[in-house]
Amino acid sequence: MYIISWNVNGIRAAQRKGFLKWLHSEDPDVLCVQETKAHPDQLDAELLASTGYKTWWASAEKKGYSGVGNFAREQPAYVHVGFGPQEFDSEGRVLVAEYPAFTLLNVYFPNGSRDHHRVPYKLDFYEALLEYCDELRAEGHKLIICGDFNTAHEDIDLARPKQNKNTTGFLPEEREWLGRWLSHGYTDVYRYLHPDQEGAYTWWTYISNARSRNVGWRLDMFYVSDDLLPYVEEATILTDVMGSDHCPVGLKIEV
Repeated sequence: MYIISWNVNGIRAAQRKGFLKWLHSEDPDVLCVQETKAHPDQLDAELLASTGYKTWWASAEKKGYSGVGNFAREQPAYVHVGFGPQEFDSEGRVLVAEYPAFTLLNVYFPNGSRDHHRVPYKLDFYEALLEYCDELRAEGHKLIICGDFNTAHEDIDLARPKQNKNTTGFLPEEREWLGRWLSHGYTDVYRYLHPDQEGAYTWWTYISNARSRNVGWRLDMFYVSDDLLPYVEEATILTDVMGSDHCPVGLKIEV
């Protein structure tokens, strides 16, 4: 199965930039998008019923903010919008889709904000979602968690770690939470397969031609519960795909 995750930074803007043409050319089994910035009633029929795909959406109460969406060729057993806590589900950050061999979580993790005022909210989200995922695993689910994690874990995961020690997305307390996820039996698939790969980034600021100079961060990832790790075939970063300040990331898994 081929799964792609992409923070599109506005699904309607991405559509105007050729999103659907790219989707059918790349032809994943499942596409998870984040930061859709739209409610389903704001999307046109072509996007909602793209040929060969069914779609599901989780939207923020606030218009033009956050949001995630799934495009899938195969109908899951179920798709659940959100994961329970209203303070997080009101921002449309999670879709949970159950397939026969695994349960897929499409997640748009919060940003801590430049002045750090949202960092406590972000850390609470990490904790609540980890607890939810651990409960799913205790029920026998094998998990794939994908999306924009909004944190770079190690120095290798961004171009300028020293300059960003006090920047949200690389704060010690944010990075510690990713470490907690790993200690609970989840694996960052790309880093597992490419432990020493430098310059592997998925987000670049629009300022100062950062993308063309590859001054970026690796924020978009696939985590899998360790019981799925033997089935992982490939993890990729699709740096050539334009249309957002993020690029897509891919996972191929034999299930």
